[in-house]
Amino acid sequence: MRFLSLAFPALCAAAAVSNCENPTKRVEWRDLDDAARQQYTDAVLCLSTKPSRLGNAGYNGVMPYWDWFLDADDTPKSTIWDPKTGFGGNGSLNKTESIYDGRAVRKCLDDGPFKDFFPAYLPTEYDPHCLARDWNDGSENVGNMLSEKYNKEAVAKVQAVKDYDIYRQRLEAGPHGAIHSAMGGDMVPNTSPNDPIFFFHHTQIDRLWYLWQQEDPKTRTMEFAGYKTQDQFDETKPPPASLDDILLMNGLADDLKVKDLIGTQSSLLCYPY
Repeated sequence: MRFLSLAFPALCAAAAVSNCENPTKRVEWRDLDDAARQQYTDAVLCLSTKPSRLGNAGYNGVMPYWDWFLDADDTPKSTIWDPKTGFGGNGSLNKTESIYDGRAVRKCLDDGPFKDFFPAYLPTEYDPHCLARDWNDGSENVGNMLSEKYNKEAVAKVQAVKDYDIYRQRLEAGPHGAIHSAMGGDMVPNTSPNDPIFFFHHTQIDRLWYLWQQEDPKTRTMEFAGYKTQDQFDETKPPPASLDDILLMNGLADDLKVKDLIGTQSSLLCYPY
């Protein structure tokens, strides 16, 4: 499956170089025909039932993205939730699992290709469970699913920011966080990749960053900032992040530096939007 190269790019090359030949353009989910969509969802299900192995799930297409601001006028009615050509809809009170010693329920998907999908983990333990969604607008209601944070106007404001450090914080705390919160269920904890829609959401985040870089590629492609460690809330300031920081692949592939992966049009990644 070609989209797996996004997760483990070092399997393809030891280091990035600038030349990208025959780039593969990533497209919005709805730009795929029904056959390609079916092939994609079949491949995701394949990954959950077969031993881990690259290129053995039958999908030869690109990694699509979900352009959520196209749906922001009525996100709950987006065609991406179609049970036949999409990812299924909200969790259902007609199909639940008891959690917190019976004090609450997990609302399981009851339609779409992943209604019988059982992720194996939650953040702290092995815990096979149904794939859950709990759409909301920050309350107990589904409402607009926080679309005011990822509609066209909201995204335009984020994309207009010129400073990288401010940009990445607003993108993460705004549209990125809103989708996770509005989806609820498995999209909330650190195991949010349990929900296959996670990858479409994050490919859209990658796309927005790519588009931001293309506004001034000579400068922005190599802009990077932040903290090296996640202890910024104690009394000591953590060291600043660097393009030479090492991304650890934990033995799955060769470790790489941030600068090897920060642009998508190298020979290592080689894709535009």
